[in-house]
Amino acid sequence: MKEYQTITEISGPLVFAEVDEPVGYDEIVEIETDDGRTLRGQVLESSDGLVSIQVFEGTGGIDRNASVRFLGETMKMPVTEDLLGRVLDGSGEPIDGGPEIVPESREDIVGEAINPFSREYPEEFIQTGVSGIDGMNTLVRGQKLPIFSGSGLPHNELALQIARQATVPEEEEAGDDEEGSEFAVIFGAMGITQEEANEFMDDFERTGALERSVVFMNLADDPAVERTVTPRLALTTAEYLAFEKDYHVLVILTDITNYCEALREIGAAREEVPGRRGYPGYMYTDLAQLYERAGRIEGQEGSVTQIPILTMPGDDDTHPIPDLTGYITEGQIVMDRNLNSQGIEPPVNVLPSLSRLMDDGIGEGLTREDHGDVSDQMYAAYAEGEDLRDLVNIVGREALSERDNKFLDFADRFETEFVQQGYDNNRSIEETLELGWDLLSDLPKEALNRIDEDLIEEHYREDEPEAAEVEA
Repeated sequence: MKEYQTITEISGPLVFAEVDEPVGYDEIVEIETDDGRTLRGQVLESSDGLVSIQVFEGTGGIDRNASVRFLGETMKMPVTEDLLGRVLDGSGEPIDGGPEIVPESREDIVGEAINPFSREYPEEFIQTGVSGIDGMNTLVRGQKLPIFSGSGLPHNELALQIARQATVPEEEEAGDDEEGSEFAVIFGAMGITQEEANEFMDDFERTGALERSVVFMNLADDPAVERTVTPRLALTTAEYLAFEKDYHVLVILTDITNYCEALREIGAAREEVPGRRGYPGYMYTDLAQLYERAGRIEGQEGSVTQIPILTMPGDDDTHPIPDLTGYITEGQIVMDRNLNSQGIEPPVNVLPSLSRLMDDGIGEGLTREDHGDVSDQMYAAYAEGEDLRDLVNIVGREALSERDNKFLDFADRFETEFVQQGYDNNRSIEETLELGWDLLSDLPKEALNRIDEDLIEEHYREDEPEAAEVEA
C-alpha cells in the first residue's frame, strides 16, 4: 500500500493529490493529518498523475504535509441481522453506545441494479394505517413512492407514523412467524437538525419501533460529502436484510433535497459545468441509482420498498429535484400547506397524489373487492366538491342546487374525517373503507356512478343521510 505526501490543493470538501500509479474510481482513501487524526475519503476523479478525493469528515486540519493512503477497495458496509435496533451515523459507525458491530458480510455500497428480467412485479399491499395513503394512493411492496412536501410541513411526523405503523397484513394473518417474512424499517436521515434527530429518536424509542429498525443519522453540521454516502449505506443494509434474510424492508429517506444540495456543493467544488438551477447534469442518473434499488426479485421472499421524502424548494413541483424524482418513481404523496393550516393531520392532498401501482395491489384477496370503486368514487366526488368551492366564492352557497350542496359537504367531511386522523391513529384498511362508505352514503345513490351496483346494494347506508337531515 503506497503512501503519498503530495497534496497539491484543498478546495471545499475536496483534496487534490499527485500519484505515480493508476488509482481506481470510488476507491477508499485514508488521510493522516499532522495531529494524528485519520480521515476517510473516496476517489472522485482519477486522471494522469492527479486524483481528486472527497473527504467524508471535511477537510479541516488537512495540509500539504498530510499523508494519503489508497486502500485499493471501494467503500463497504458491514452488514448483519444484529444491526436491527441500532443507530449509526451517516458513514455507518455506531453512535448509540452499543457494542461494536460484528459483520456477517461486507457489502459494496454501490449495489448492482436488479436485472429487469429477474424483477417481480410489485402487487402486494402494505398497510401504513394512514387513510389518505391506504385508501386513495395505496403503497405496494417493492414500490418507490416519494412524499413531496414543503419546508415547515409535518412530513417528519408522517414518516414516523408510517415507520411505526407499516405492516404487511397477509403476513400477519398467516400468523406463522417462523414461515412468514418479517418487517423491518431502515431510516436514513440526511442533513437534518439535531432537534429533528432527537424527535426521531424519542419517537422510535417511545413506541418500540427501534427494535425492528436501523437508523442512519447524518446531521446538518456533518460534512456534506457524508450525505452522499448515507442513503447508499441504508440501501445496502436494506438489500442485505431483504434478499439474504427474507425481510420485507421499508426504507424511508429524508431529506432528498439535502442530498441533492450536497451533490451541487461537490459539483461546484469540482468546477463542473452546472445543469438546471446549478444542480449537476448527472443528478437524474444519481437519483435513479438510489430509487431503482427498490423492488422484488423472483424467487426471493424479501422486498425493498422506498419512501423518499423531499421538501420542494419554494413549494415548486417543477423544481429539478421533485421533477426528476417524479420521472423515476411510481407516483407521489403530496402534502398541502392549506390543509396543514386548517389543522388537518396528516395534510395529504389526495388530488395531485398518485400511486401508479395501486390498481395491482388492491381488490379481492389483497385488500377488499370494493376498494378500487370506493377510491375512484371518492376521488371524483372530492374533485367535484373542490370545483364547487371555487364556484361558491363567486355566486354564494344559496345559488347551488341540493345535489351540489351535498358534494360540497362531502369535500368538507372528506378532509375533516377521512384525511384527518392524527399521527397516533392507526386505521386498518377495513376501517378506512368503512369510513369511505360512511361519507359516500351522504351522496344520492344515483350520484355513485363509479361503483358497481352490487357493491352499492351491499355497503350503501340508506338511513344515514336521513338521520343527518333530521339533525340538521
